[in-house]
Amino acid sequence: MSTPAPEDFSYYPQPRPRLSVDELLAAKNTQPIRSLDDLAADTFESDEELEEFLAFTYAERHRDAA
Repeated sequence: MSTPAPEDFSYYPQPRPRLSVDELLAAKNTQPIRSLDDLAADTFESDEELEEFLAFTYAERHRDAA
């Protein structure tokens, strides 16, 4: 039996320096959420489109439960 050759780890990417949360937020130039309006988005064009999405999501989540 032969002994396995040592593995060559030189092709693995080098680990990135660990940054704190504050450093990561500063790098992305993020701002704190000041109100719920900051989170508002017009994702659906109509109430009907939203209702279709919710019905589909509900059906998919319960598909395997029956």
